[in-house]
Amino acid sequence: MATPAPGEQTPAFEAEATDGKTISSEHLRGRPFVLYFYPRDNTPGCTAQSKDFRDRHAEFEHREVVVLGVSRDSLISHEKFRSKFGFPFDLISDRDETLCGLFDVIKQKNMYGKKVRGIERSTFLCDSDGVLVREWRKVKIRGHVDEVLEAVEALER
Repeated sequence: MATPAPGEQTPAFEAEATDGKTISSEHLRGRPFVLYFYPRDNTPGCTAQSKDFRDRHAEFEHREVVVLGVSRDSLISHEKFRSKFGFPFDLISDRDETLCGLFDVIKQKNMYGKKVRGIERSTFLCDSDGVLVREWRKVKIRGHVDEVLEAVEALER
């Protein structure tokens, strides 16, 4: 299946998340949602990014937007990461890279001179019908959550 472009329906998905939940595209219908993909739990950049979403979570909630973090880490790792930093949103474990594949976020990266496959930090905003409204790829952390909130506010207009 081709990666959705803005204005297109997001592909159907189902994935395991923290608190023993199963998150599915069907479950999310009726509310806008943000999927932010990050490389790894407990790394400096990923922690900063997740803390930014945590610190602004009330603003997303006020607009009835579901925020979900996604990485290839295990549910055990996610539970520890979430608990350690008090994230009020669920984290999805995509160990088999199904969701990563649907959104084409697995890329060849250069880590200390070595080529590795990893998640390219990316965020996707979908409306309450599951239509992709906006995507951000190669995300720079500083100011990113502000941009996402601006796009959420534009949905309300």
